[in-house]
Amino acid sequence: MPLPELFWVIATQNPLEFEGTYPLPEAQLDRFLFKLVVGYPDANSEKQKLLDRQAGFQSRRLDLARIKPVATVEQILQARQAVSAIKVDEKIVDYLLGLVQRSRQHPDLALGGSPRSAVAWLQTSKASAWLAGRNFVTPDDVKAVALPLLCHRLILKPEAQLDGLPVDAVVTSLLDRVPVPR
Repeated sequence: MPLPELFWVIATQNPLEFEGTYPLPEAQLDRFLFKLVVGYPDANSEKQKLLDRQAGFQSRRLDLARIKPVATVEQILQARQAVSAIKVDEKIVDYLLGLVQRSRQHPDLALGGSPRSAVAWLQTSKASAWLAGRNFVTPDDVKAVALPLLCHRLILKPEAQLDGLPVDAVVTSLLDRVPVPR
């Protein structure tokens, strides 16, 4: 089925009540750009929500007329072109590839970063630079997108899972172990 040039696929993952759903294979997970983890709200936010509900606020009855677009399709397509024009020094490419290759050798990982993850990492690093108002990528751009880009792509070894090692710690160790280019 043909899709428009701009489309989004958003999937949710609920660790409870997953009867009838199955975890995606690694090759399919790798096709999602980012994984964003949304935890519980803080106590004040949760209290406010309870107070709003008590006062009659219906969370499913949002006033859709007040929702305004933040960008047009044309603006998004122009932003894509601008991001593709961001410069990437060869040292940054080597740094990024060093991180991906180190992930493949990490002692706590059964599966490291794929070639697809390297391509996505480069593109999102360029987007990070563009959002910061620069026309070039820095190591900080590479680091800024590392966790949401890798956390669903890196597969822990069973021993690491049993030890309760979070994938975030592995990503942090990768960033600490690979020398940053100067």
